[in-house]
Amino acid sequence: MCKPKINIDDKIFIAGATGMAGQAIKKNLIKSGYKNLLTPKRKELDLFKLEDVKTWFLKNKPEIVIIAAAKVGGILANSSQPTQFLLDNLKIQNNIIETAWKSKVKRLLFLGSSCIYPKFASQPIKEEELLKASLEKTNQWYAVAKIAGIKLCEALREQYNFDAISLMPTNLYGPGDNYHPNDSHVMASLIRKFYIASKNSLPEVNCWGTGSAYREFLHADDLGSAVVFALEKWDPSSINAPLDEEGKPLNMLNVGTGIDISIKDLVNLIASTVNYKGNIKWDSNKPDGTPKKLLNIERLSKLGWEPKISLEKGIKNTINLIQNEQVF
Repeated sequence: MCKPKINIDDKIFIAGATGMAGQAIKKNLIKSGYKNLLTPKRKELDLFKLEDVKTWFLKNKPEIVIIAAAKVGGILANSSQPTQFLLDNLKIQNNIIETAWKSKVKRLLFLGSSCIYPKFASQPIKEEELLKASLEKTNQWYAVAKIAGIKLCEALREQYNFDAISLMPTNLYGPGDNYHPNDSHVMASLIRKFYIASKNSLPEVNCWGTGSAYREFLHADDLGSAVVFALEKWDPSSINAPLDEEGKPLNMLNVGTGIDISIKDLVNLIASTVNYKGNIKWDSNKPDGTPKKLLNIERLSKLGWEPKISLEKGIKNTINLIQNEQVF
């Protein structure tokens, strides 16, 4: 059996540990026996300030770095705040990646996003689709920032042999999600709408678009397990590491379920789960976004990782959590 690429006693810095992805990563690290976790809050470490990041690294000396920190949101948030989505994400990731490299950390894992791929990428989307065509305009600002982070990690590996890897998760949902009425992703937005509608016996719920677009959804806990797996098992320089179609080592791998669902079917599933009996109206004047976005997860699967939580079970568990914690 191959020796893990990280040690149980390593000091592991999780940037963005309070977010949905960060919480799931922390949970899975603890489950796997890692205890030396560094999870500073905003008042302890301002990721927007390079000097603060440098000072924190010098003081705390992390050996492993996981970047789950990012400004995220759905179509409305991306469309109305293009500057913030581009600039904020560039600042966060550049400050951490550059400081980690100069601090000589052992491993760095950067979380990208499936929105980095072209709007009309070949389906299911392989890692090679990156930069082959134009992005979806409604989330291009966030996507460009994430692509820059992926390429910075790749450049540092190529030029300086810095052990930086990237994972591209599909759409996430689960514990710790953002249910803001304007800034949330599609899954959280729909769960919020139908939960409130059911609770208050509203006669009608309005949904964006036509419902014809297809999306893939990954429970946050499955992402957390994928991050731990990749840190322990994936070495791009290994003879058994995944290669691209040209036979070259890959520095980024997709993370998903390999199964998608139409937004209309997702809406019906959520409505059924919360027992909503009212009418569902579709506003076709609103954008659908990318028509289909299903990731090819063969590379990570061949290394030995697979998702465990079905969409039906994940949605049910998420709604139960909302009820228990009285989120709304």
